[in-house]
Amino acid sequence: MNKPETFDEFQPGRGYTKEDWDEVSDNPEWTEEDFKLARPFAEVFPELAASVARSRGRPSRKPKKQVTLRLDADLIARYKASGKGWQSRINDDLRKVSGL
Repeated sequence: MNKPETFDEFQPGRGYTKEDWDEVSDNPEWTEEDFKLARPFAEVFPELAASVARSRGRPSRKPKKQVTLRLDADLIARYKASGKGWQSRINDDLRKVSGL
């Protein structure tokens, strides 16, 4: 994972305004003492942490397995053109032809 580039001065076009920059630019660097006193998010906000953990993914009795599969470009284009849920339709069609 690459470390994001940091700036000492406002840079336009980076997703925030000059006013946003000015609002947080006086945020001091953390000291060793700050790091020692820091507590985990889940400890400070247990209800929020629990709600975030619950909301990830879709619960299922039969969870799907992620795989890498190479398919012809025109086939993918046709499924994508059929709209949202195209990957599920591929799964459904494979299930039909496999007899499962």
